[in-house]
Amino acid sequence: MKQILFILSLLLNLTILQASSLRVEADTLQNNLSKYKILDTRDENIYSRGHILHALNFPVSLTYEDKTINGKLTSPLKMQKIIQNLGLNTKDTLVVYDDGSFFDASRLFWTLEVYGFSNVKLLNAGYKQWSAKDFSTSTETSIVQKSDYISIVNNKRLATKFTTQIATKNPSHVIVDARGLNAYLGKESAAKRFGHIPKAISIPATHNINYNKELTELKGDKALKELYKEININQKVIIYCAIGKIASTNYFAMRELGYDVSNYDASWREWGNDFALPIVQELKK
Repeated sequence: MKQILFILSLLLNLTILQASSLRVEADTLQNNLSKYKILDTRDENIYSRGHILHALNFPVSLTYEDKTINGKLTSPLKMQKIIQNLGLNTKDTLVVYDDGSFFDASRLFWTLEVYGFSNVKLLNAGYKQWSAKDFSTSTETSIVQKSDYISIVNNKRLATKFTTQIATKNPSHVIVDARGLNAYLGKESAAKRFGHIPKAISIPATHNINYNKELTELKGDKALKELYKEININQKVIIYCAIGKIASTNYFAMRELGYDVSNYDASWREWGNDFALPIVQELKK
């Protein structure tokens, strides 16, 4: 009996370690800068005024095929060139960060997982927090050698209109709407129609984050488990928002918790504009 309890305790501790292994605290990164390739998701003009030492600039805008239409991911050939020019390979250990919203960093985190990277981490702080701690920064751009990366797509991490349609009728699938509650209820919309995808439950992306004035951090394991307690760990989860941006924060949180989760890139801006698709609780302004 003692042996069984010991094994269960060991497995529980291992699960907790795995759950927290996708994020990096600022202090840890500062003390281990040489162990990671760091990616700054902010615009180039902001990056050039100051960034984490040795960080490369990967603006989140590069992850969209055409943001004016919807949130579809950049096509494989375009992404291949972007990644090659940054000198990245799928075996690299990467850390991504943004201004502290976590939305852009999570979007890039998810994008890299879709495109075959298996060791990506999120910095649990924004650049403001980093610079406020007087940690290592620079205004210089690192020179990198072009990599031989070839685009591969991990379809387990990428949901589409088709797979989301299937999920609406599959009892083993859960759909999560990461938009604000007003959008979920149909009081506002980034598309022509108002409402949400059938069977979707509302868990706004902001609920994954602790806000303390200008300082933000991702919620811890215990709080995230409470947030997603109604979702069975054995169910397949599809997350969406307006353009697959803020939903990436839910994606990250659920990945940490061990869920089988994918993000619907085109999201509501595609679904809500397709009148052939069903919606729930359509309310006009």
